[in-house]
Amino acid sequence: MRPSRARTARMAMSRSSRRVWVIWPSAGQGFALSILDKDLRRGDTRSMSHWPLTRSDITRPAYRSLAQGIAAAIDAGNLRPGDRLPPHRDLAWKLGVSVQTVSRAYEELIRADLISGQVGRGSFVKSGPREVVEVPWYRAPEGRQPIDLSMMTPVSLPLIAEAWRDSLNRLADRLPDPAMLSFRPRQTMTRYAGMAAGWLARCGMVVPSQRILITNGTTPAMFVALMTAVKPGEIIATESSTCHTLKPAAQYLHAQLRGIEGDERGMLPEALLAAARASAGRMTAVFLLPSGAGPFARIIDRERREVLAEAAALAGLTILENDATGPVSPRRPPPVSSFAPERSFYFTGLSKSLSPGLRLGFLVMPERQARQALNRHLSISWMTTPLMAEIAKDWIESGIADRLLEAQRAELSARNRLAQRLLSGAGQGFPHGLHRWLPLPEDSDERALLADALEQDVALAPGAGFAVTDTTPALRVSLGGASLPDLEQGLTTLARLLPAG
Repeated sequence: MRPSRARTARMAMSRSSRRVWVIWPSAGQGFALSILDKDLRRGDTRSMSHWPLTRSDITRPAYRSLAQGIAAAIDAGNLRPGDRLPPHRDLAWKLGVSVQTVSRAYEELIRADLISGQVGRGSFVKSGPREVVEVPWYRAPEGRQPIDLSMMTPVSLPLIAEAWRDSLNRLADRLPDPAMLSFRPRQTMTRYAGMAAGWLARCGMVVPSQRILITNGTTPAMFVALMTAVKPGEIIATESSTCHTLKPAAQYLHAQLRGIEGDERGMLPEALLAAARASAGRMTAVFLLPSGAGPFARIIDRERREVLAEAAALAGLTILENDATGPVSPRRPPPVSSFAPERSFYFTGLSKSLSPGLRLGFLVMPERQARQALNRHLSISWMTTPLMAEIAKDWIESGIADRLLEAQRAELSARNRLAQRLLSGAGQGFPHGLHRWLPLPEDSDERALLADALEQDVALAPGAGFAVTDTTPALRVSLGGASLPDLEQGLTTLARLLPAG
């Protein structure tokens, strides 16, 4: 029987894809590439993806060939998370190699974070970092386009396309040389620092330009903050569900996440302090989403923000504050970082507030770690893309950005009222939120509900995609990506599918 087209594509990808592992042993040190890829990057095509391996699969050097074969089988899905690998002696006998060869191959796989060795139990496949990040939103196969309520984006207003056209026309007549020719990060910061400071002031952060770093989006800003604030083996406190990009970023940096108990007002400061004490100094940072961008779709009140800042200071924790939606929601309390600027990294961007294609982020750094963060940014990004910064500068200084914000707020307000009505008030959200969070009854089958919705051409994001310690079934329902008629149809379909209770 011939393999399906999808399986053929997966097999081809497993043969052609190349895994590159970046290991950050400590701050100030460079990076090392796993030897699993050295031969592959030279064009060696002997990699196999089946399991179990046979003697004919092993070439010299045998330990490297064995490690590559197991890695390829994991990539292809023929070895799955939790699968137990054969004992060293058994695999050595089967493949005709020495026990030392198997041990060395397993050590390479452990170093690449693909397997774990457990004394007395054996070696097991991990669900650790993979070449493709598992995203919680729906990725449509070719030819199928459901109503997509899974990806959190601003509303696709006609005004956005108009703003792009007008701005590009203006810039075509007066595009400055730095936008085309600059290769010096300092020049870029000098030209765009005022624009960045103006946007941050709209978010409640009034800071000098020397504490601002402009990046190519919120996620790069987050990664720079993580690299600066957290060392391998340390623990980051976060809510029981958090943004999906934090989980793989922590894995890549060999840090751990610790879910902290919360209530309807957000993370509990006393629970944060207790967890920090119990960590015996290993917990060094707390990651917060206090302004509506987190899965729980809530805006934390001012008092809780102040107390969380005090708790972080008492525990000696660095604050990592993600404000991806920025000033979309008006009259928000000041950022948590404003109450403890000496220990806070605050980051926001423009893609979830103005336009998805405007990939620009702003990172506010503690003064004592600004130089270190800048060096991290130089090592992975060098500088922001000047043309993107030029467009953002045009929008912000001309007033286009404020008009887009007002239009976005009005549309989101109408969409949240629609969701409230069609879902009979189910779930959590706020008037200008980009999504709603729908906890499900404890006995609900989250995957089955997602599949049922997709059968009726509605795509949703699973709560499990954001979970750190939270095991409650849930759905994230995004309100911005679909047209208004499609949104109404999708929400109506979802309302029929939601379990009672």
